[in-house]
Amino acid sequence: MVSKEKIGQRLTELRNEAGKTQQEVADANGTSVSAIAMYEAGKRIPRDEVKVSLANYFHRSIEEIFFTP
Repeated sequence: MVSKEKIGQRLTELRNEAGKTQQEVADANGTSVSAIAMYEAGKRIPRDEVKVSLANYFHRSIEEIFFTP
């Protein structure tokens, strides 16, 4: 797995490319804004079910977001 910081950077870039707010991403993925903020800041890594949900939401593979260096 890549670093928490790199995952956070990717999630932020994907959200910005989609033109979504943290609130919109949180609502669509059944999580809180604070969780999304922590993922994007590189302070936490999402649980597996949230990884799947985020990958589906952004139309990317789990590997592309969370495992590709």
